[in-house]
Amino acid sequence: MTLPVEYADVEAAALRIAPFVHRTPVFTSATLDRELGASVFFKAENLQKIGAFKARGATNAVLQLPDDVSAVVTHSSGNHGQAVAYAAAIRSLPAWIVMPRTAPQLKIDAVRSYGAEIVLCDHADRETTAAEVIQRTGAVLIHPFDNPAVIAGQGTATLELLEQVGGLDVIVTPIGGGGLLSGAATVAAAQERAISVIGAEPFAVDEAFRSLRSGRRLAGVVDPVTLADGLLTGIGARPFAILTALGTDVIRVTETSILEAALFHLQRMKLVVEPSGATPLAALRTEPARFADRRVGVIISGGNTDLSWLEAANRL
Repeated sequence: MTLPVEYADVEAAALRIAPFVHRTPVFTSATLDRELGASVFFKAENLQKIGAFKARGATNAVLQLPDDVSAVVTHSSGNHGQAVAYAAAIRSLPAWIVMPRTAPQLKIDAVRSYGAEIVLCDHADRETTAAEVIQRTGAVLIHPFDNPAVIAGQGTATLELLEQVGGLDVIVTPIGGGGLLSGAATVAAAQERAISVIGAEPFAVDEAFRSLRSGRRLAGVVDPVTLADGLLTGIGARPFAILTALGTDVIRVTETSILEAALFHLQRMKLVVEPSGATPLAALRTEPARFADRRVGVIISGGNTDLSWLEAANRL
């Protein structure tokens, strides 16, 4: 079966984006290892350019655009928007970023700081609003996750992790649209050593879990409410095809477990992690038996947060 993204695409992306992204560090926690009875290695993409792994995919996609492209556009709750704005600046291209009105002000301000034009809309109207921008400006869409170049770029985080940490048994990443997880699955499937890949998803927006269990891509949750604002979107067609073909699983997590995980990252590991990025740790704690006695790689997706969740976390 030919999939939308192959391992060679990820290798090529790694070379292409290397001058423009960080090779992020890996952190461990002896406290957590004792708690879980596992060895856990956190790939800190919260320390990546623009504060999230999204810099990888957006940069790979924008760098491959033809020379005659005059502008780019995307729709995003924040991190991919920042990433496209950052990547567009590398090529001196104008960028329009369609964002939901409910996006954190921190992310809106960050997108604007990269010189992009922001278009606010209702969460449900992101795609139609982006289409209107394309019609008006002629900009090329850089889709947040349903784009082979974006998926290949996101896969470079896992490629690096496997170079930095040997002998991993399992890799866990958050899943919203599925670009990061499908990139991880693509890389893992190409290794001689068998490595399972698992997504972490809030119960409040669990269409990836339900879609992969049912074998068909289901509609996203209507008006979802979760602290993990970066995971609000439904799973994309290309990520779904990859994850289905490669047998990827998803663990659902509660809002309380997300808060507890984000608080652990902050207090015990001294890492600022947004709630979306804390979902993998929440997944490890939700189903610890699946990870006992295993070497676990975790990709922390981002750290762009205003810490407004701390008030709720401190009440736990």
